[in-house]
Amino acid sequence: MIDAVSRFASQIWGIVAAEVQKLRHDPVELFTRSVQPALWLILFGEVMAGVRGVAPTNMRYLDYLSAGILAQSALFVAIFYGIATIWEHDLGILQRYLVSPVPRIVLVLGKAVSAGIRALSQAVIIYVLALALGADISLAPQHVVGVAGTLMIGSALFALLSLIIASLVKTRERFMGIGQMITMPIFFASNAIYPLSIMPAWMRIVSRFNPLTYQVDALRALMLVDGVSDFGLLFDFALLAGAAAAMAFVAARMYPRMGY
Repeated sequence: MIDAVSRFASQIWGIVAAEVQKLRHDPVELFTRSVQPALWLILFGEVMAGVRGVAPTNMRYLDYLSAGILAQSALFVAIFYGIATIWEHDLGILQRYLVSPVPRIVLVLGKAVSAGIRALSQAVIIYVLALALGADISLAPQHVVGVAGTLMIGSALFALLSLIIASLVKTRERFMGIGQMITMPIFFASNAIYPLSIMPAWMRIVSRFNPLTYQVDALRALMLVDGVSDFGLLFDFALLAGAAAAMAFVAARMYPRMGY
């Protein structure tokens, strides 16, 4: 049993290592991906800071926004992960993966974990930027570990969704269109930049079915010194983990279609 688990983990790590190599060979990507969250924090955060009632009582809007922008940044990295799979298909790399004896679940989990690692690199940038702007960020080890775990699970979930979409559309042009179509509704129908309490009733209902809402809730509780969870950290983690497991099951069944 232990040998099987160890072999399974090593196979996943093999996929992850290949993805990390891509990141190491293209460090400029980290810089380019940091521009958008920086603009949100500096420009949007400063503009909305003067609007009363957006952030909860006794919380500065910059603090409130920091966790939301971290979740947004991770979402944007993960949701477009499927386009790399389409690129691998076009180059013939994916076909070599699929003819190997490695279980399909290993392939999709390897991609999902890789998306989480990319999200962690974004987190470092956003933490540094938020601290530089004066946000009340908690650096307690248990909170940092909790943020990392939340990012890994949430990024894996959206990366798996991305793989499912890529398995259906199979072309980069269609994927880009669908990716852009679903990313902004996921972001704006969450509590990333404003609380659920100021949303219209119909939008609050939609947000309750949005995994990003629970990822932001957990990040806000763990990332801020005085952060609290509206739904409970245990509930947030359970929902994200359950949704990610469901996505992994579907992605593992659909991923082989990409090879044809």
